[in-house]
Amino acid sequence: MFEALTRLFGKPEAPADLHDPKLAVAALLVHLAAVDGSMQEDERKAIRGALMDYYDLDEAAVDKLVREAARHDAEAVDFYKFTSGLTQLDMGDRIEIIRMMWTVVFADRKNHELEDNMVWRIAELIGVSSRDRTILRNQVRGRTTED
Repeated sequence: MFEALTRLFGKPEAPADLHDPKLAVAALLVHLAAVDGSMQEDERKAIRGALMDYYDLDEAAVDKLVREAARHDAEAVDFYKFTSGLTQLDMGDRIEIIRMMWTVVFADRKNHELEDNMVWRIAELIGVSSRDRTILRNQVRGRTTED
């Protein structure tokens, strides 16, 4: 019993480094892909491709990152633990995060209102303007409908 109390009131376990932008972004992308109730294969590919391209990761590294991200997403109660560190990034990096999110949203050629809402909330939390968010949405949507 003493051990249980010590764990309860003791120093909390250090979480995985969610200040690592790659892990935070991957967790947000994983959550986004499943926010409409199911993750499609096109969305999985979009997540992998976005992370591989932007962070210059190989397949093994991206697979490990996505597994870790899914675990952290399942444990999360809100987005703050993922977005708090992202606000420190340069604006260009934050805009690229929103671009990656739109890429995942439109990977299955659909835009569910829950996906749209999540991108809006994340953009707000990391300080990307509604103007930039909308421009990115239109750019990515235009690319996916032209394919």
